[in-house]
Amino acid sequence: MLKIKDLAVMKYAAPVLSFAAAAVTGFLLTGTRVAGISSFADISLSGAVDLPYSAAVFTGSLIRSIIGGDIGHNIVKLSALAMIMIIKMFLEPKNDPKLCGINTAVSIFVSGTAISAVIGELMYKLLFYGFYSSLAGFTAYSAAKLILSIRRQHSISITGMNGFSCAVVYIMLIASLSAVKLPMLNAGIIISAAVTLMGAYFYRNNGGVFAGALSVCGAFLSSSSVGLNIVMLPAAGLLTGYLYKQKSHIAAAGFVGINFVMTVLTGMSVRGAENMIAIIFGVVLFIPIASVFSDKWIRTGRESAEALPDMISTRMSFLSDTVRELRTESERISDMLSDKSDISREIEENSEQVCSLCYRRPFCWKSDRGNTYRGFSRLAEMTEFASESFPVELTECLRKGELMDAFARSAREKASAKLMEMRFSESREMLHEQLRITEELIRSAGERLDVRYSENVSRIIKHKLEKFGIATENVIACYNSRSRLLAEIYFSAEEATESSTRICDLISDELHIPLESTEPVRSGKEIRIRVYEKPEYKMEVYAVSAGADNSGDNGDTHTVFFDGREAGYAVLSDGMGTGRAASIESRMVVGLFRRLVTGGVGFSSAVKLVNSVMVTKSWEESFATLDAVRIDLDECTLTVIKSGAAATLIRHHGNVLKITSPTFPIGIYETSEVFVRNCEFEEGDIVIMFSDGISENAYPFIKELLLGGDDIKHIVDEISRKAQVFNPSIHSDDVTVIGVRVTR
Repeated sequence: MLKIKDLAVMKYAAPVLSFAAAAVTGFLLTGTRVAGISSFADISLSGAVDLPYSAAVFTGSLIRSIIGGDIGHNIVKLSALAMIMIIKMFLEPKNDPKLCGINTAVSIFVSGTAISAVIGELMYKLLFYGFYSSLAGFTAYSAAKLILSIRRQHSISITGMNGFSCAVVYIMLIASLSAVKLPMLNAGIIISAAVTLMGAYFYRNNGGVFAGALSVCGAFLSSSSVGLNIVMLPAAGLLTGYLYKQKSHIAAAGFVGINFVMTVLTGMSVRGAENMIAIIFGVVLFIPIASVFSDKWIRTGRESAEALPDMISTRMSFLSDTVRELRTESERISDMLSDKSDISREIEENSEQVCSLCYRRPFCWKSDRGNTYRGFSRLAEMTEFASESFPVELTECLRKGELMDAFARSAREKASAKLMEMRFSESREMLHEQLRITEELIRSAGERLDVRYSENVSRIIKHKLEKFGIATENVIACYNSRSRLLAEIYFSAEEATESSTRICDLISDELHIPLESTEPVRSGKEIRIRVYEKPEYKMEVYAVSAGADNSGDNGDTHTVFFDGREAGYAVLSDGMGTGRAASIESRMVVGLFRRLVTGGVGFSSAVKLVNSVMVTKSWEESFATLDAVRIDLDECTLTVIKSGAAATLIRHHGNVLKITSPTFPIGIYETSEVFVRNCEFEEGDIVIMFSDGISENAYPFIKELLLGGDDIKHIVDEISRKAQVFNPSIHSDDVTVIGVRVTR
């Protein structure tokens, strides 16, 4: 058990050790030189820390000056340190980084100019002390900012301005330590080797190069000879970064080996041997630190960028599985409840109601229970009740009329309950389908995209649009797996936006890249426009549509669109019947499908959502087919999507492939059926889509047309013109024919 005395010792141990460390640092740094002039590291440190530790730095510097007999030489430094303490005592109650920097700069400048004026060198050194004080003040500001960040966040952030502050402090630390004179060893090289190895091991190649480059910069500030000794340190950090998966001692051995090889290749010397010894000491320092190092102490800003997609994908997948389990459990409970037999309960209730006051009850339900129960069971299964159909097992029953009335009433209740069950069953099916769609949407939203986000291009696009008075909510620019630029621009729906063509032209001019754009997509409070580089392939589409009996109203609807990422779609829907009513249904199916796909919903989930809308939109029976082809214009792959649609014919490698689907149209059943098939496809292949107005008798003729040429306009026109010739029915139907060909 800890005693009060022990707690008191622990309470004051940390301040005492910090005070001692500050004094030792001031002692070591006094007299060091950076870039040929006296180092200002101790002055910047004094300006960055609190008053007690500032006094410790002054004490250490004063002792070093007295021991070395350099008080006169260090008079400017000692005066600046004393002035910093005085200002902190009266004018700086809070350790604000800006005040720390200003305090340090003013103290050095005033001390330097005063001493220069006394010795008669004011004009000569005024400019020098202005520059010197500015550097020292900025270093103090950076150090104070770093200390404040550690106090508030209990970690070191090397992102943004915090990262710049860390770099400044680290460079000055290495420069100052490299100037500290130790027998045989260089403290700056030891720390540089340890930090570079830590950067390479914990933050891979980038960390090794970054730490090594800053170390070399600090070493060169100390002296060119020290800098040349470790000039290959960034390369060693880069190569060691590939060993991040190995154990720490293996990475340390690799780091030493790489430095040794580079030292030999650049010419071994006595200085090189001393340099290798210092690097080995740095590696020895790294090994115990690596065992206790935690990334919670250093924040690089890359953690969220690298881990967030995996976290989102994992959480979305888990949430999707949770919804699936909920749906499965709901279906299981529904099946259990619907299959449960209520005959036993019905027999028990009716026997209690009719037989409870009968004196023959003991005989019927004890001595002759078997016959009685069989008779009651037959009554429970009957739908019509008459004396002629009364069960023979209950011939001696004294209350036949009451018994028949009771079971007739139960039959009516069961019929009513069955009707309600049918209605509830439809609702349950719809609920389960909605849960299934939700499950797919969540899972697809969590899929990690194979893209590279470009912060630079996003910023350029945002600034360009703002320059022309176009306010954006967000801009996301990225490169896909083919290094093709894709950008999504989000606007507030409350503000009128420019046309997508205008926005596309502005971005194209700024990036000097020919771009295309999609139509604006509205979603709640936002509008999104996608701009993109042209993919490698393009779709050539030609369509012909005619109403039944050459009437003006056509029940078929078709559209062609690009999702703004990689895929182009050709969609055809055939409404129930012909004319205006069918046209309304087909337009709704095509419009909803296009809006969902361009909004980011996967095509399979989009079909299911459209089916739910069609089923629940009204009590009237209405349905429409959905026939779509999706072509990946980066990879030239084809996906056929069908719900109750007519066949699709594909010409590929001199052969014609017929694809049919055993599915029902959209809007018939609560549970949607989607037929999806991926097909081989390449440049020059042709797809022919058509509605039910084209009879199967025309397929041989269409095949002959496909094998006879590449002119899709001629092919589509001929199919449409000969549609009635091959139609065996006396009733004509709406006709739509779509031809799609892919070219580079």
